[in-house]
Amino acid sequence: MKNTALITGASSGIGRELAWVHAEHGGDLVLIARRGEVLEELKQQLVEKHQTDVLCIAIDLNEPGAVRQVYDQVEAAGIEVDILINNAGFGNHGPFHQHDWKTDGAMIHLNVSVLSEMTHRFLQGMLERQHGRILNVGSTAGFLPGPMMAVYYASKAYVLSFSQAIAEEVSELGVTVTALCPGPVETEFFHRAHAKHVGMFKKGSAATARGVAELGYRTMKKGRLVVINEWRLWFMLNWITPWVPRRTLLKISRWLLSS
Repeated sequence: MKNTALITGASSGIGRELAWVHAEHGGDLVLIARRGEVLEELKQQLVEKHQTDVLCIAIDLNEPGAVRQVYDQVEAAGIEVDILINNAGFGNHGPFHQHDWKTDGAMIHLNVSVLSEMTHRFLQGMLERQHGRILNVGSTAGFLPGPMMAVYYASKAYVLSFSQAIAEEVSELGVTVTALCPGPVETEFFHRAHAKHVGMFKKGSAATARGVAELGYRTMKKGRLVVINEWRLWFMLNWITPWVPRRTLLKISRWLLSS
């Protein structure tokens, strides 16, 4: 396999679109998701249209030892991962004290621990070859606290901070790390998060997964550090919210996630 991108959460949404974008650029793929049948269907479509080589690994990354299993399968197949795209993740809407801890615990593990372990394992080979790119799919949620989605917002704050720190550590070693931080995107995310009734997440008010994937892929290739998909969001998060009093910001954030 050549110019190989490994994508987690590849069966739908941004991850699926990133697979298409990479294949359109002539690259091969390792696709990771829980739904094996959906992955195989996607593989067939990619092979037929772009003649790309695709390895599918159907696995629940929240299971103990799952990341190690993925790494071992990729190593056993003799595949060198040139691009790592950590896209898998989910959210949960509602007051934290009313959540089932099992769900929030799994969210922290997938959004934070799995992403970190995937990065650690595949970064080693990139550093040995002095070449590689990592794209961590975060969110504009990582820039501020999110009452009603407290754990999700906090997990994306970790992704944003972690990505920037690792990017600096490897900046002179041939590897780049990019944090893609979109606003609301039309994917299955809101259904799984029980948030489809929230105004800012309703269909028509969100970006398309394809548009976000194209932006993320393009800016990753350029080695950009942090990418926000809309200039209005970029301006607000970088030039307005830092000056808003903390209590006021929390009330605004809660209103946006409740209305």
